[in-house]
Amino acid sequence: QAQLVESGGGLVQPGGSLRLSCAVSGFTLDAYAWGWFRQAPGKEREGVSCISPSKDTVYVDSVKGRFTISRDNAENTVYLQMNSLNPDDTGVYYCAVGWGCYSDLSPSDFRGWGQGTQVTVSS
Repeated sequence: QAQLVESGGGLVQPGGSLRLSCAVSGFTLDAYAWGWFRQAPGKEREGVSCISPSKDTVYVDSVKGRFTISRDNAENTVYLQMNSLNPDDTGVYYCAVGWGCYSDLSPSDFRGWGQGTQVTVSS
């Protein structure tokens, strides 16, 4: 059964780091694109980053230079390394699967949403 399970969220001070994990089952990791998305309270879900089957990556402007997406085919896990976190990064983070990475990082291009993991950046 296909399943995506996010983990690694938590409470972190501004300037801190977290690494999110998305454990994938039921999919061959390098056959699909994998996206990370986030949703802050009262806001729409937005795309954060994507990694394509060929490992090309896309980032939303607000996280460029701070976040890194990667995948480990042997572990069947997709990661999001988040550095220099600030309060605007607060939200529930989700991973999802798609066919390709597009510059607009639209959630409508992805499916198979997990339950999400909460990231709170606060002093």
